[in-house]
Amino acid sequence: MLWGDPPDHNTSLFLNTPVNKGRRIALSSMSLLKMAPSAEERNAIHELFLSTLDPKTISFQSRILPPKSVWMENTKLKSLDICHPQERNIFNRIFGGFLMRKAYELGWATACSFGGSRPFVVTVDDIMFQKPVEVGSLLFLSSQVCFTENNYIQVRVHSEVASLESNEHMTTNVFHFTFMSEKEVPFVFPKTYGESMLYLDGQRHFKSMTVPVTLKKDYSVEP
Repeated sequence: MLWGDPPDHNTSLFLNTPVNKGRRIALSSMSLLKMAPSAEERNAIHELFLSTLDPKTISFQSRILPPKSVWMENTKLKSLDICHPQERNIFNRIFGGFLMRKAYELGWATACSFGGSRPFVVTVDDIMFQKPVEVGSLLFLSSQVCFTENNYIQVRVHSEVASLESNEHMTTNVFHFTFMSEKEVPFVFPKTYGESMLYLDGQRHFKSMTVPVTLKKDYSVEP
């Protein structure tokens, strides 16, 4: 499958194999939305927090950014799409491949902007289709760098639709992408507890990558 093309039928079957389904269930049961971080993860977050304290003030309120680092809150990109009828499937809902392509494009742009070079995707993980998207919906996508290591960039893309009747936003999908940049990227630091959970979630997805990837100079990194 070429990135930029929607997944075909075989890709959908792959995502729904018993092995992948079981893996998603296992990950869901260990989600940070259901269980507290492990002792090791809590210590890691505490060390990150301590490294951002200003030694001159010795105050929990005074935070400074370590060298070669970026606050997580400054890595966000957002987009808005109108879901037109030509993107519908046989069930008269928006085709999942369209949502995946839009999420990938925004995630790639986020990694590109953050890393300062044209990255290529290493892993697409944990695609959660929580709610179908109706034709005519306003599709809001929010992308954020949540973890980095060397020249790897872990990006989370949150997808939601707006209800025109109640003006409520409802989550439809969550996408996780691992990108590799041509050069080493800054560390990303969380400020709040919520961002710390995103950091740990991104770290978990990054560590679930079983095969390390080496960047080839002649490899195309076009989205």
